[in-house]
Amino acid sequence: MKKIIISLVFIAFLITGIAQNDDSYTRSINDWHKARIAELKTPSSWLNLEGLFWLHKGANTIGKSKGNDCRYDNIQFPDQLGKFMYAGDSVMWVNDPKYSIRINGNVINGTKPVKVFSKKEENIIMSWSHFSWAVIKREDKMGIRFRNLEAKTLKEFKTINRFPVDSMWRIKATVLAPVKSLLMITNVLGQTTALKSAGKLLFSYEDKEYTLDVIDEGGPSLFIVFADQTAGESTYAAGRFIDIPKPDASGNTVIDFNKAYNPPCVFTPFATCPLPPAQNRLKLSITAGEKNYGHH
Repeated sequence: MKKIIISLVFIAFLITGIAQNDDSYTRSINDWHKARIAELKTPSSWLNLEGLFWLHKGANTIGKSKGNDCRYDNIQFPDQLGKFMYAGDSVMWVNDPKYSIRINGNVINGTKPVKVFSKKEENIIMSWSHFSWAVIKREDKMGIRFRNLEAKTLKEFKTINRFPVDSMWRIKATVLAPVKSLLMITNVLGQTTALKSAGKLLFSYEDKEYTLDVIDEGGPSLFIVFADQTAGESTYAAGRFIDIPKPDASGNTVIDFNKAYNPPCVFTPFATCPLPPAQNRLKLSITAGEKNYGHH
């Protein structure tokens, strides 16, 4: 009898320990989700994007009036605030005489051209009132990414629906050395870019093996663009993103699909998201991570 009681106590102890571990894991995923939501509410959020204007060589005016090269149709914006001068790989800004703007927080008056993009000068933020914008380069295209810091889409944002947290979707995996040093990724503009390959991730789920090609962006983690059989149904049709820890010396790592997240294009038509390569379209329904957002 004593042996039976001891055995039952031991089993109860194990069950309690597993439950506590599951609770701790669920809290960690919920904390990750809260941080993700908080980030989407910041001024650099994808939720406040209201324009993406591609420049042509020469002068490109910006304003709400018809006839502007970069027309932002908002009653609160000037008829014409100024213009971008695009030549070579550089972009200059010229104020309209009636207005001044801020560049990286500094007030710019007058009509003297100011360089706002070149190979040496990137991530320059321009602003007027509660609007801000920056020059972006996508392969051979130069554009203006435009934000409304009081955008309705930002103010009304609450959360992103997601699947219930399930520790079964936290899977041990192995990163195999890359066969090729570059991975070709196409974006929503149809542009194909060669990115540094980190190799091929190998993992198993329900006794079946799957692989995903992994991108090394140079940061502390590795990046994967993938789609699965929930895409177009409960998740975004163009796939999702996930970050994984860099592998140890033996190539071991973990892929946690509970942290699969939507690309920027799910929130705005003014983003230029990468698409999953054919080999990263899994014949598997991954019921973990973020679900689709809005009506995309």
